[in-house]
Amino acid sequence: MDEQQKEIPFGDRIIMHVDMNAFFASVEQQNDPRLRGKPVAVVGSSKRTIVTTCSYEARAFGVKTGMALWEAKSCCPNLILVVGKNREYTRISSLIMKLMYDFTPLVETFSIDEAFLDISGSLSLFGTPENIASLLKARIGDQFGLTCSIGIAPNKLLAKLASDMQKPDGLTVIKPAEVALTMDRTPIRDMCGIGKKTEKSLTMLGIRTCGDLGRFPVKLLRQKFGIVGEALHLMGLGVDDSPVVPQEESDLVKSVGHSMTLEKDLEKREDILRYLLQLAEMVGRRMRRYGVAGKTVCLSVRYADFFTNFSRQLTLPEYTNLSAEIYRGAVTLLDSVELTQPVRLLGVKLSNLRHQDEQLPLFEGERKKAHLAKAMDEVNSRFGEFSVTYGTLLTVEGKKGSFVISPAWRPQGIRKVDVE
Repeated sequence: MDEQQKEIPFGDRIIMHVDMNAFFASVEQQNDPRLRGKPVAVVGSSKRTIVTTCSYEARAFGVKTGMALWEAKSCCPNLILVVGKNREYTRISSLIMKLMYDFTPLVETFSIDEAFLDISGSLSLFGTPENIASLLKARIGDQFGLTCSIGIAPNKLLAKLASDMQKPDGLTVIKPAEVALTMDRTPIRDMCGIGKKTEKSLTMLGIRTCGDLGRFPVKLLRQKFGIVGEALHLMGLGVDDSPVVPQEESDLVKSVGHSMTLEKDLEKREDILRYLLQLAEMVGRRMRRYGVAGKTVCLSVRYADFFTNFSRQLTLPEYTNLSAEIYRGAVTLLDSVELTQPVRLLGVKLSNLRHQDEQLPLFEGERKKAHLAKAMDEVNSRFGEFSVTYGTLLTVEGKKGSFVISPAWRPQGIRKVDVE
């Protein structure tokens, strides 16, 4: 085995990125054989839903994530719409992530359908990186009937790039000696972390590939993008020193938030306030569960035109995790702006976090608030979200939990969001 290891053209680190293929749609096809081989789009349960994801059969017709249903149907008239089962997706994701720990203790959940694995220390047990990937793909296929695409490279940035190169069910390896050629061939839009706005700015500078980006003068990148310019330069070179961080070793989460696309556009202040209270309660409950308090409230609003949005933030006098105080901060922010259109989406977030000790507040009024919040949390933990709630929320539809799975979702801990 030692001789086999010496033949592997890698440095000190070997990173694997696992990306489940069309995860939600694939789970639906696996659970219902009638959907296999057919164009399937997973959608939300609300009237104003969009395509959450779709099968590869649907993608062949041009159906894409984020499409309105009428647009998706125009691309593929035979498209089968399936309402997503978020609890099932999170259950299967948790089991798949658990399976990965059989190959290495260094597993970092990147999203519900993606993970990074540091397999540098696993070669003596399982052989080459390609063999480890093949074993993992086989286990996932045997146990769950699902496929994944895997990228292997010297760092996380390149491993994620590699996993996107062959889909579905692909396996791509980028060796250190191949990095420069790979960067020259890779359009900047394919690199994780470069969005449409950044791509446009880089293109105006004559930068079209990652190789172009790596060779572009760092000084000019700093002038154009500030401190981000240095990071862009390193990305263009394929350099990434960030470690794979298992959840139990990760840093404290910097913010806790929830957002919600509304069933209908709202114009009346009292209607908007009901949803703000619901979102504040969802944020506060998660924070109390993990003993975290925050000081900065952020309100996000998206208008009915879908494209116009804004956010405002306010720093509170004291750290808090009480829903009522989070709500009051959100209301203050709402009242600080003049809404120019009906509201389509609302979001509430609390940042500037710290862990909170178990000591009760000094003043009687504050102690009562803390006891009330604790009592409500205990009832809702036992009987389900919003079993006990504020009277004003009784008229709010869909108050059982989050409609969507957050991109920051994790199998456990404060980033795990309860979904319906």
